[in-house]
Amino acid sequence: KRGDIGSTSSAYAVGHIGSVKVGSNECRGFNTDFITVNPYLGTDGIKPFVNVCNDEDRGLFVLVKTSNPSSGEFQDRLVDGRPLYELVAEKGEASMDGDYSNVGAVVGATYPEMSKILRKLMPKTYFLVPGYGAQGGTAKDLMHCFNEDGLGAVVNSSRGIIAAYKQEKYAKFGPEHFAEASRQAVVDMIA
Repeated sequence: KRGDIGSTSSAYAVGHIGSVKVGSNECRGFNTDFITVNPYLGTDGIKPFVNVCNDEDRGLFVLVKTSNPSSGEFQDRLVDGRPLYELVAEKGEASMDGDYSNVGAVVGATYPEMSKILRKLMPKTYFLVPGYGAQGGTAKDLMHCFNEDGLGAVVNSSRGIIAAYKQEKYAKFGPEHFAEASRQAVVDMIA
């Protein structure tokens, strides 16, 4: 997750998802395909990432409505009578040409009613959906993140999978078989 003002944002973009020419070699600091950016600094904090993503055929996800409990402290604040997260969503959607682009949105599974609104505002935006599993998001909560064709969202479950053995449901595996517990958690998530 990155975000800063224009010139620093440009350096982060090149350093994390771009490449530099050193002599006759193209070098990458990281071999990253996607990065998450914070829109709080405005367009000049995001545009350098968009430019590098376009040049390098990479992607980014802009934080729109995150899954954490305190996200509403700022994201839900009303601006001209509308929640800030809706304005961020519209700003991102306005820059698209009608097809899916390499700029997606982070939309938390823990706020399904907001996901429904955001999907309508961003019909051709990929959603990165955190909050499934350990944060309490359920399969039912995810349904509005997808388009009618069942596409358009990537569901993320980190702690719910990597620490599955700590959950009562998977306790039978124990810490020594954490990989098997994680596998079962993935199978259950898919189902």
